[in-house]
Amino acid sequence: MIIVSKFWTNFFSFGKANAITIYPFIFLKSTFFKQKDDLIRHERIHLRQALELGILFFYVWYLLEFAVHFIQFRDFDKAYRRISFEREAYEKEGETDYLSKRKIWAFWRYL
Repeated sequence: MIIVSKFWTNFFSFGKANAITIYPFIFLKSTFFKQKDDLIRHERIHLRQALELGILFFYVWYLLEFAVHFIQFRDFDKAYRRISFEREAYEKEGETDYLSKRKIWAFWRYL
């Protein structure tokens, strides 16, 4: 389910993201982003990742991976971009049929 909410998008991303997935919702900063197919596909990839790992475990892993990379790089954006889930989503967001052919735990190759 897609929800347009600048408040929740900013709250969950510290104001850094135009969209964020908190299963089962995709929060968008504004209605403008509803037209961004790549962005929506990116967030739907995260929904699939969360289902594969178990929702709670996905978010724990996501935050731990971010923390490790943040300690490593001391840079929010670099740490975020190094998260395996984000690497998969950014690489595959342009493929319109990706989720239909994606293999389970595909993020694993991005670790």
